[in-house]
Amino acid sequence: LPLQDSSDDIEDVSLFDADDDVSRRSKKSKIRHPVASFFHLFFRVSAIVVYLLCELLTSSFIACMVTIILLLSCDFWTVKNVTGRLMVGLRWWNQVDDDGRSHWLFEARKVNSWRVKTSSEAESRIFWLGLISCPMIWVIFAFSALFSFKVKWLAVVVMGVVLQGANLYGYIRCKVGSRKNLTSMATSYLGKQFLRQ
Repeated sequence: LPLQDSSDDIEDVSLFDADDDVSRRSKKSKIRHPVASFFHLFFRVSAIVVYLLCELLTSSFIACMVTIILLLSCDFWTVKNVTGRLMVGLRWWNQVDDDGRSHWLFEARKVNSWRVKTSSEAESRIFWLGLISCPMIWVIFAFSALFSFKVKWLAVVVMGVVLQGANLYGYIRCKVGSRKNLTSMATSYLGKQFLRQ
């Protein structure tokens, strides 16, 4: 697979050997990967629900913390390695070279004019909605734990922010390209909004 780091443009590459099988599926199906869509939201929502209900269900902080961190870890792995590929055709990872420098690497599924699009708009919406909204909820939990002086819960909440925030950051960089492109897009968007007003 051809790889490029963040300083170059993103090159589209095929992520799957079975793209043709997926493209033969019925066009009527709005969600082509229902299991991936389910697990994309399941671990995220489960971690939030366990965090909210933990003190009501048990008095053991350690059991709650371990459960939440396991759910967050499962979510991180699932989103990074499975649902991003299937639902939106994106993949990212960070690689450290021999000199100790970190490189962000990105892949995107090729979309040819003759091939049916392999991911649906419904899946894309589910993916991005879950990817953006859940880290925001963990940030709210972080401020809540900080201002209510629940220091022991702050470590759990910070893990939620870090794990889900890392996936969000990786997929945003994967979607829009390098940091330079992200900055120019933000500047362009703000400039257009300013001119409209």
